[in-house]
Amino acid sequence: MSTYDFDFFVIGGGSGGVRAARMAAGRGARVAMAEVLGTDGLGGTCVNVGCIPKKLYSYAAHYADAFEESHGYGWEGAAPVLNWDTLKANRAKEIGRLNGVYANLLRGSGVTVLNGFARIDGPHAVTVATLNADGSPGHQSFTAANILIATGGTPFVPHFVGREHVITSNEVFDLDPFPRRLLVVGGGYIACEFASIFNGLGAQVTQLYRGEQVLRGFDDEVRHFVAGEMQTSGVDLRLNAGVVDIRQTDEGLRAELEDGNVVMADAVLYATGRKPNVQGLGLETVGVAQGAQGEVMVDGHYRTNVP
Repeated sequence: MSTYDFDFFVIGGGSGGVRAARMAAGRGARVAMAEVLGTDGLGGTCVNVGCIPKKLYSYAAHYADAFEESHGYGWEGAAPVLNWDTLKANRAKEIGRLNGVYANLLRGSGVTVLNGFARIDGPHAVTVATLNADGSPGHQSFTAANILIATGGTPFVPHFVGREHVITSNEVFDLDPFPRRLLVVGGGYIACEFASIFNGLGAQVTQLYRGEQVLRGFDDEVRHFVAGEMQTSGVDLRLNAGVVDIRQTDEGLRAELEDGNVVMADAVLYATGRKPNVQGLGLETVGVAQGAQGEVMVDGHYRTNVP
């Protein structure tokens, strides 16, 4: 009978990975979990660069409208001014608190948390890239009876001239300084959310989408209603529009559009979908089957083709 370092090795510290690790440990398994950002990344996209910070910024964006409405109820005085640095700092504080909650839950369950990028070397072998005590690159190798890939997804940005100038939903929360002019490219719910949020925070927002209407796949009445409300609130929503290239100029980022128009912006956010976060995991080396977009192929029990 083979002896492994762990019964269960989880790659990825997002919501799925943390839950799986805790449940397995609670049933007596020896569990390790590798997260490339260490405890600072626990909770994955949702906690760090998704649901949680987005909701906090959404709440902040509503206060401008609330102040305007307050005049009808007798409130007077100058309109408040957004302190972007304060909002960012308070967001970071809340995320840090949640990272700590996840870390404590894992420790309490007996899970070994490893800080580093994990690569699968074989059906039962994993190497974690770490830092030595002197700061030099190092690595640790482990064996496990079972390996769970829980690395989630990452933003997808198409290749075009000027791609290096754009940001994604991963970077938008920490922009410095606040973008007075924001160009959002995409028509899904992530694009619409950020266009609305930054419009509410005081930015001049332009949103481009190649399709006939935003929120493809949603109910048609909802799609048209949301688009209308966004435009009424001040978002410059342009449909059937795409970007040719983006160039850095003295006046900011210059985006040339397919119709020949130009949009100037301080930041360009691409929210054009997500892709599986599997680069560098070693799936090809081990022979794990993947789909057209790089997704890991599994059976009805979420098992890959590599036993």
